[in-house]
Amino acid sequence: MPFYISPDGNDAWSGVLPAPNADGTDGPFATVAAARRAVRAVPREPAWEEPVTVYLRGGRYELAEPLVFTAEGSGQAEVSNYHSYQAHERPVVYAAYPGETPVLSGGRRISDWRVEEVRGRTAWVADLPAVAAGAWTFTQLWVNGARRARPRLPKTGEYRIATVHDANFEGTWSETVRKGSDRFGYAEGDISPAWRNLADVEVRIMTLWVSVRAKLTAVDPTARIATLDRNSKVRLTYDFSRDGAAYIVENVFEALEEPGQWYLDRPSGRLYYLPLPGEDPDTAEVIAPALPDLLRLEGSPEAPVQALRFEGITFAHTEWTPGLDEIFPTQAEPKVPGAVIARHAVSCRFTGCAFTHLGTYAVELADACRDLAITHCAMTDLGAGGVKIWHGCRRNTVADCEIGDGGILYPSAVGVVIGKASGNRIVHNHIHDLYYSGVSAGWTWGYAEGDAYGNIIEWNHIHDLGKGVLSDMGGVYLLGVQPGTRVRYNHIHHVASRTYGGWALYTDEGSSDILLEFNLCHDTSKEGFHQHYGRENVVRNNIFAFGGEAMLRYTRVEPHTGFTFTRNLVISAGIPVWLGDYGPGAHQIDCDDNLYWDVTGAPVLNQYGEETLSFADWQALGHDRHSLVADPRCADLAGRDFTLEADSPAWGLGFLPFDLAGVGPRGKA
Repeated sequence: MPFYISPDGNDAWSGVLPAPNADGTDGPFATVAAARRAVRAVPREPAWEEPVTVYLRGGRYELAEPLVFTAEGSGQAEVSNYHSYQAHERPVVYAAYPGETPVLSGGRRISDWRVEEVRGRTAWVADLPAVAAGAWTFTQLWVNGARRARPRLPKTGEYRIATVHDANFEGTWSETVRKGSDRFGYAEGDISPAWRNLADVEVRIMTLWVSVRAKLTAVDPTARIATLDRNSKVRLTYDFSRDGAAYIVENVFEALEEPGQWYLDRPSGRLYYLPLPGEDPDTAEVIAPALPDLLRLEGSPEAPVQALRFEGITFAHTEWTPGLDEIFPTQAEPKVPGAVIARHAVSCRFTGCAFTHLGTYAVELADACRDLAITHCAMTDLGAGGVKIWHGCRRNTVADCEIGDGGILYPSAVGVVIGKASGNRIVHNHIHDLYYSGVSAGWTWGYAEGDAYGNIIEWNHIHDLGKGVLSDMGGVYLLGVQPGTRVRYNHIHHVASRTYGGWALYTDEGSSDILLEFNLCHDTSKEGFHQHYGRENVVRNNIFAFGGEAMLRYTRVEPHTGFTFTRNLVISAGIPVWLGDYGPGAHQIDCDDNLYWDVTGAPVLNQYGEETLSFADWQALGHDRHSLVADPRCADLAGRDFTLEADSPAWGLGFLPFDLAGVGPRGKA
């Protein structure tokens, strides 16, 4: 017998009817918590013949606290043991009622607006006693389902740090880059000590591969020094130079001027909103977040959560604020939680769900989660990234999902990030519009054993990353020794870094024993493939086209074979094919059976400092003995539109697994 939940329900009812009965004496539950209690009471023996299903009727369910599921009330994962017994999976399912959209919301709807003139503009104003009492604050707001922005300066573009204080530029790059500071020098007129609620003004600094978020504690207008409420943990430069990083300031009341902007005066508890044309304070749905997460699967090693399924449910409206003791910033922002968090969970599923209007990651798998699947889900309007699969997890799947429009609060978050976790499958996803990497796998720098092995990253469309905000990123970013990891059949394009490091495929520090094949990579601000350092990787049967600096790069050459590069098609436009520390005397890559094509003429094969090598010189050194520098079958590739029909003569090359029709510099094939 199924259970039902409805905004029109009552937790005192039986929950076995999909709608209230005629006399109003019975009907669906009103909350998931009530249905969860009912499910726990369902006898487990004799064994269920059918799943226990809870249907959520359409509407918004405002959560007072996160929903927590434990082993009690979960299902039973499939067990197969040929020496004792076999048992089929007996799931507990929480599903959208057919044709309806239930929303589990961590936000609070704001109403009781009054219309006032604020700084010469018509504004909606609401008093929030919980904010005035210090019990609630927020940095996000959604009006009629759309995210609205806080006032910022400059109104367009960015400021630049004028002076980098307290930064020690002596030592190795790894030592100097981690010399943080809690202050910086600003240019005249960029920051004012007279701003209203100065301690609530937030500074967002874009540096290297991370973004620093901090609040102002003091401003010295004479020395032009701004002091932050925390140490940056990273030096406040663009990259490894001494040049000050870019930054913006947000939540400046004096900049509240544009329709669609809002400002929370935290000391008074007063919210100001400048409406867009056509918005009505009596009918607008205005929601501010109040919870850091919405749903937790909290198992234990002895009693994991098993066989819970969530189908067709929308998870929305979260905000997580790091404390002063949080270590920030960090590559990929792993400290940022998910709106949904699973710990010690087995064989649970999220199918056809939406994760949107979040200030966090969408989903976090942690603490030995295994055999979980997130499929056919949409993750958009994200404060951080999509899915975080963290240390100790294994055999989880993210498939057929859209993950995009993320990094809004934490730009260095990733579409899907895998830590020290093995056997995970990231397949058939559309990952786009992020400020850092699309997929990241591995969390061990160097050659130590890292427990990130056998991960499969295949058939993903990854594009429009970086957007010139951060540096040192890849469409697929790999780190550490990963035997059995495969990166195949991905289409990666339009990766644009701020300074260095806008790569499609990026094998970073210690990346080893990884197969990268049949990927289509084009239109990157730097190289299509870059290996920092590693060993015994295989790069074969890929297409690399139209890099911005060079086509391929190998940065740190070591006394072993870094990678094998064979049967690849490399299409350049007047730039070197190889770039980096791979000099004429080095033999730590094995290149052969490739096709190099430059649409402007014969390509430069290698550039090392001021020295360049022609293809003939390159072959004379023993490289690419069986490769070709041009081929008439590629004549139709000689254009920046990069159009290639499935029946093109170039298809006869035999290693192009893609239908490239319609692919161009802004193509979304």
